[in-house]
Amino acid sequence: MSGTAAVIMHPPFGDSLGERMINEARIAAVFDLITLLRCTGVDDVFIVSREESLRDVPARVVSPDVRPFHFGAELKSLISRFGIERLVYFGSGNGMLLSKAQIELLLEFTSRSQPSALFNNFYSCDFAAISRATALLTADLPPIDNALGFALADSGFSCFSLPRDLSTQFDLDTPTDLFLIAAAGLGGDRLRAALSRNDLHHPKLAGLSALLTSRSAHVYLIGRTSPRNWAQFEAAVACRTSGLAEGRGMRAYPEGRGTVTGQLIHRDGIDTFISRLASSCDGALIDTRPLLSGTGSLPPPADRFASDLFRPDLIQDRIWAEFTRAVIEAPIPIILGGHSLLSGGLHLLPRIAWKGRDLPRRLHPETIDWEKELS
Repeated sequence: MSGTAAVIMHPPFGDSLGERMINEARIAAVFDLITLLRCTGVDDVFIVSREESLRDVPARVVSPDVRPFHFGAELKSLISRFGIERLVYFGSGNGMLLSKAQIELLLEFTSRSQPSALFNNFYSCDFAAISRATALLTADLPPIDNALGFALADSGFSCFSLPRDLSTQFDLDTPTDLFLIAAAGLGGDRLRAALSRNDLHHPKLAGLSALLTSRSAHVYLIGRTSPRNWAQFEAAVACRTSGLAEGRGMRAYPEGRGTVTGQLIHRDGIDTFISRLASSCDGALIDTRPLLSGTGSLPPPADRFASDLFRPDLIQDRIWAEFTRAVIEAPIPIILGGHSLLSGGLHLLPRIAWKGRDLPRRLHPETIDWEKELS
């Protein structure tokens, strides 16, 4: 096969409210991404999915070979069957905010002569550009894409990461992500149309957004965030921020150790935790997955997504239902979500907060390079 091939993997979703919302948005985002890929000259696009709604997509739809689904096995199968040497890979919830120029950069990377990989996030991959892709056939690839960076580094690939910005970090992973991108008015034609069909107005987003533009406010972050994303978020908002970065790599490199905040909830109870949080800050962003999972497994997506939607009546897991009710009743605005809330969401929230406001965006002084000024 000549040129670069694109592989998009779309997982199955259940019939719960949150899963239906995510499935519809991701399918729309796939159509938008394929349009962009076609504009940059990608002729070979493969979709790995059993989703019937994708049968009309302008690409080659391939049903997964393995049950249960195994990311690495499916990727190897495609590379072997179709002789793919230059590859760009996307999860179905990613890449929809990339520009044509950024896609072209990914395609250029795939022409490298040595086995190399370029990741949106090396530590938790959502999309990647790969050269000499047939070298993957002898690699030990993971069952989910998050750990692909580690696997390729261990296999001798030269690995690189893209800058952490909105286009590389935003992911349609939970219902919260739909609220955020709808509020920002971003996305391609298909995605914006899909979002407009739902009543996407988060009950806490306006209150939290107002805090981000206030110099006197204090917003707390809990969950899987990187120092870079946090630093960029703090530079883009007026409020003070603090919190606990916990649970990073829980899917790509699971350890089962739990978190400090999770232990506090277990010891003191949910109501006490929320009360103390409310007395310490004016609002919060919480990645609930490491917080409530402890050292055990997560509840099904139906429960997690219902929590993000503030629908405790739809949650079967008692702890998640109780936590969601406590957040709804909290005296401060709290937004719940997954990893993407504290990665791509941190880049998107300032855009939402400053949208339509006359306040100056730049609220932090420039830094003088001491050594450069004195040289």
